[in-house]
Formats: sequence, structure tokens, C-alpha cells
Amino acid sequence: MGLLRLLIRALSGSRRPKAVVVRRETRVVQDSTPWQPRTTVRQTAEIRIVEVKELRGRAFVIDGDTIEIGGTRIRLAGIDAPELDHPYGTKAKWTLVNLCKGQIVRAVFDEEMSHDRVVATCTLPDRRDLAAEMVKAGMAIDWPKFSRGRYFGLEPPGIRKKLWRCDARQKGLMPPSLPD
Repeated sequence: MGLLRLLIRALSGSRRPKAVVVRRETRVVQDSTPWQPRTTVRQTAEIRIVEVKELRGRAFVIDGDTIEIGGTRIRLAGIDAPELDHPYGTKAKWTLVNLCKGQIVRAVFDEEMSHDRVVATCTLPDRRDLAAEMVKAGMAIDWPKFSRGRYFGLEPPGIRKKLWRCDARQKGLMPPSLPD
């Protein structure tokens, strides 16, 4: 049991969910010599670490581009929404709350991390992409550096002027907000 606790403690520093499988195997080998029979016990352990690539569950909305499912903070991939203390930040959060309300959200993880959050493409049961819905609603903008322009065509006209702080942050004209 000590090995399992040690592994879980070592893996718990990462926000990315992981599953740990430990299998113990004990073999009793009988070695005998003419003058003294001897029994040797050999123990082997197989440890396999499996990364979770997908997570499903009810989402708790943190802000316009961050949700939490089962204790894991997830940033929506490819978009940028205003922070809560920026103009339209609270409205962006409530738009995402209304999208997720009563739904089971499916998050498929990318290989990136952002401010101690995993990055994922999140979809609703009817296969709507949450990031795309936020951009269409005018509460987030495409971040081409991460999305390769995937959501740019969904942006309403003039949205970059409305969400000027997000646009300035993407262009490196503003320092990023510090995480709480």
C-alpha cells in the first residue's frame, strides 16, 4: 500500500488527471540442494501510468474560457474571453453558464497547459463546441496562435473592438492577468 500512496502523491502535483494501475505478483520458487532445501520468495510489481485523454461531467464555470469538471480546471482551446474584472467579463461567464447548465460536458485534452490548467476542446452532448458557441455569441475571440484560425470565421463583425483587451493581450500589448 505504501508504493501506491507514494505514486499517487507524486502524480497529484500535476493537474492533468492520471490513472495508476499497480499489480503485485508474488512467486514462490523452490530451490533445493542436496544438503539443504531452500524456499525463496520473489516479489515483482508492475506499475503502469495511464494518462486520461478525455473527461466527462457537469461543468462548473470559472470565467468565460475556463471550466472545472471533477476538480480539474480546463481552459477552452483556441479562444480568449475577457477576464471577470474586464469589460464584458461577467457577461461572458454567464453566457458559458447558460450553455453548460444541465449538460454533461465532454473535454478532450490537448497536450498543452495554460496557467496551471489543462487545455481541452469541450463539447456538449449535441456535439456543439463550447469555444465556437462562445465566439458566435460575441463573448470570446479566436486566438489564432492556438487555434490556427479555426474560430475566426465565426466572429461577429466588430467583436475585436468590443473585446479590445483580449485583442491587445493576443498582440502582446498588455501584460496577461495574473491567475488567482
